[in-house]
Amino acid sequence: MARKKKRFKGRIRPAWTYDLDLLVGLISELAASDGEVATVSRDELARDILGPWPWMRVLIAETDKKVVGYAALCPVAELQFGKRGLEVQHLFVVTKARRTGVATALIRAGQDLALDEGCTYLSVGAHPENEVARGIYLRMGFAPQADPWPRFHIALTRQG
Repeated sequence: MARKKKRFKGRIRPAWTYDLDLLVGLISELAASDGEVATVSRDELARDILGPWPWMRVLIAETDKKVVGYAALCPVAELQFGKRGLEVQHLFVVTKARRTGVATALIRAGQDLALDEGCTYLSVGAHPENEVARGIYLRMGFAPQADPWPRFHIALTRQG
């Protein structure tokens, strides 16, 4: 028997100043689910999502005036092709609201935001063991991508 699709009945909106404390908690919850400890502060979050030139966009899913999830999207580009995109950096739905269409609604809102900002693509990653997320992305039409290039990371500090 096919599973009936759930349709989210709430609303998706941009994050506002009064969401910051709640967002810090949700980010911590997502980090804990990955075995990490979030260290982001309210001030850092405000700087990154509410400043004059936001580093990222955060969308909030709410139902019955309760926040049930969020998506954080960061700009990316393929400069050599003149393409702009958004990367879904975080996607989180509170436990009680899972399997109710919240994640799909957040991704759809991310697609709309990307189009509004002149982007030609939206990308997202998933933990290799997160079959639910992978299934959602595939059902929504995302194509799996192989990362053909090794990636590197360095912590930055000023010498001086």
